[in-house]
Amino acid sequence: MFDWIANLVEQGGYLGIAALMLLENVFPPIPSELIMPLAGFAAARGELNIVGAVLAGTLGSILGAVFWYYIGVWVGDERLQRWAVRHGRWMTLTPQEIEKSCTWFARHGGIAVLVGRLVPAVRTLISVPAGISDMPLGRFLTYSTLGTIVWTALLAAAGYFLESQYQEVSNWLNPVSTIVIVVLVLAYLYRVLTFRRRVDAS
Repeated sequence: MFDWIANLVEQGGYLGIAALMLLENVFPPIPSELIMPLAGFAAARGELNIVGAVLAGTLGSILGAVFWYYIGVWVGDERLQRWAVRHGRWMTLTPQEIEKSCTWFARHGGIAVLVGRLVPAVRTLISVPAGISDMPLGRFLTYSTLGTIVWTALLAAAGYFLESQYQEVSNWLNPVSTIVIVVLVLAYLYRVLTFRRRVDAS
């Protein structure tokens, strides 16, 4: 995968970076932690402009986020509540919890999207509840873009200043991503196991 990403950045330039970041959001196993430092390294060698690389990465990432946002819009809270009635244990959600979550997201969703775009493994997922809770597209794009610019700029800057050592960024962030995923899985299993208790208490 590394050689494929490197070739696409080298041959595709800004368009290649945007395409990779779009795929990274739609198909998460493609890591932004490798794409953007590699783009920064290319900028350090004079092959790209660092600002252009950040903007290209941001554009591709936002297009991927909008894709998942509209998946959330399509699902909607009413459909999600119907699914919760049928498959609540495996969704680990009751209809009442979905309603409360949508109310909370309507009030604080902007900050959740902004912060979520900075967290490995959560960056893609945060777009779905934004769509489900009917967050206005303009508001979603504003907060998502702010978070994404910070994320892509940090990764690109790391690659730019580390130059040939840019892979160290990926080596450092990959364990962080793994920890986040493990925590999410454990939290899911806990909610599955305690689902009946929460239903009885509500």
